[in-house]
Amino acid sequence: MTSVKLADISYGPPGGSLLFNNLSLEIGTERVGLIGPNGSGKTTLFYIIMGLLRPDKGAVLLNGRQVDDGRAWRQLRRQVGFLFQDADDQLFSPTVLEDVGFGPLNIGYSESEARQRAEATLESLGLAGFEDRITHQLSGGEKKLVALATILVMAPDILLLDEPTNNLDPTTRKRLVAILEKLNLPMVIISHDFDFLAKTTDVIYSLEQGHLHRSESSHLHSHPHAHPYGEHPHDHGG
Repeated sequence: MTSVKLADISYGPPGGSLLFNNLSLEIGTERVGLIGPNGSGKTTLFYIIMGLLRPDKGAVLLNGRQVDDGRAWRQLRRQVGFLFQDADDQLFSPTVLEDVGFGPLNIGYSESEARQRAEATLESLGLAGFEDRITHQLSGGEKKLVALATILVMAPDILLLDEPTNNLDPTTRKRLVAILEKLNLPMVIISHDFDFLAKTTDVIYSLEQGHLHRSESSHLHSHPHAHPYGEHPHDHGG
């Protein structure tokens, strides 16, 4: 079982105040929702996990070993899939098949093997027939699903999803929920969409003033469903 741990992380942008102060988090068994005010550092936390930013203090551990050189970071990025908030930051090839097949090709699969993996992944996401579509001509929701395919084709052990429902229409949002429900993977999902988190996660952490706070309880609402952690202000986007 793959695990990633942030151990006593402190970080502040150059010239800025601390975003995190001795923050610790272990990922590997649960589906975690991550909430917090804008500017609290949620996306920055993902960047630190992926090695895109380095903490001022503390360490990132993969399976109990510190990730501290290029080889170790490459291994972590093989095992942890990161869905960016903006799919356009993740898609760069002319066609969908080229985008989804890029990762397998990059780690040594043959062209035919990469194509097979890409086609199978697209089919699993309900995107069969998208192979020759021009990526930049896709709708926002289609781009989001293709971006997810570029991650899942690599068979990651853990997922990090940054605001995955942003700008999704209700139909695509429902498809994304169904996809995530079927995946037997631990994940961390940043979202302001509490109904989405209720369907896709087991526990919520709130990031406030540099610290993580775990919520354990469920709270009923006036609309006819319950979802966890209703003590936090939220809305119900479609």
